[in-house]
Amino acid sequence: MPGSADTSRAAAAPAVAGITETAMYADDLVAAERFYGGVLGLSRLGGDLQRDLFYAVGPRNVLLVFQAAATLRGESLPAHGTTGSGHFALGIAAQDLPRWRNHLTDRGVAIEREVTWPRGGQSLYFRDPAGNLVELATPGIWGLPEGW
Repeated sequence: MPGSADTSRAAAAPAVAGITETAMYADDLVAAERFYGGVLGLSRLGGDLQRDLFYAVGPRNVLLVFQAAATLRGESLPAHGTTGSGHFALGIAAQDLPRWRNHLTDRGVAIEREVTWPRGGQSLYFRDPAGNLVELATPGIWGLPEGW
């Protein structure tokens, strides 16, 4: 078909290194803190009991526990929550970020936001076809020993 992209000749996608964040939702973050921090013994990286909690899961992964209504406001990141979209992050090498940006743009995927984090690292945010918020994150965003 004239003018259409030939995907059979398109370059392969850059490598994904792993899942760096997984988001969960809870109405009662005090109870969530007792369970994840107390019962499971996860190390809390930050957050506040009115909106969110962040936990280290091993040397490379972070579990996010959000109060769903707070995340739906979308004040600092694109809105996400249990009433519609979810969120997860895939780890990528820092040098692959420009390639990923081009890869997504070339395939008609709109990048909603790019963030450079205070601890280091960068993120690209975009949506999957179901409306889930997907993040590609470079090492450094959490300051964990394995790089993430």
